[in-house]
Amino acid sequence: MAQQRIPFHFHAEGHAFSGEFRHPTWSIIPAQAATSLPTIGGHAESTVENFRFLDYVQFKHAHTHISGKRRVGDSGGSYVTHASAVIEGLNILGTVTADRIVSRLTSVHKVGDPEPHIVAEDSRFEGLRIAGQDVKVTLRHKLLVENRTAADVIGKGIASDKKNGRMVGIDPKGRVAICSLVEKIETKLPGVDAKKHLIEVKNFGRIYLAELFVEESTRTLTMLRLELGSPHVAAITAAETRSNGQPVPPSGP
Repeated sequence: MAQQRIPFHFHAEGHAFSGEFRHPTWSIIPAQAATSLPTIGGHAESTVENFRFLDYVQFKHAHTHISGKRRVGDSGGSYVTHASAVIEGLNILGTVTADRIVSRLTSVHKVGDPEPHIVAEDSRFEGLRIAGQDVKVTLRHKLLVENRTAADVIGKGIASDKKNGRMVGIDPKGRVAICSLVEKIETKLPGVDAKKHLIEVKNFGRIYLAELFVEESTRTLTMLRLELGSPHVAAITAAETRSNGQPVPPSGP
């Protein structure tokens, strides 16, 4: 009998919040509203309401939704994967607050294409405030819309980031890169470089916005990452998603 095989292995995951505090007390915040997609597709979701961890972190609502399906109708068909993580009413040590943060990746992998086209449209910050100041973040969604493959993103999309003053890291072989979707930051908070995705707050730590990790066929979007150093020492992420899957290789002889 012919072996029955899954034609496409879906891959997507996300979580709304996680963290590790190392000072003044050591404690871990497990990934909140975390979920992943089965390889056969379908959907998965997770919700957390009214979360509070000591007096360090609280949020009103967090929700993650992942889905994957085969779409017919276009030439040859395609496989579509969505991953979204949303956190609302976030408060981190009274210094970083946000009404709503959305991380959303959509992947369309057409049959026969070597890589999917992955975009992050609708990812956004709403009501972000840092140290009492409003922070308006504009994202460059065109980076992923106009660059379909990882090679395009790395070779064309972010090739000039360092020259433009943005933070970017590319491995020597040009296969993996980290950059940011931040186009510009508007705030009265002192010492903020409008082109960079890093905000440093004295006696608090570093805040990274909309970090994008680029690999062949895969993107990981972390909307908020914190490295706290004084007086609290911690590593924190909020609103993170990852996608995509791969077609199954053809059967051997």
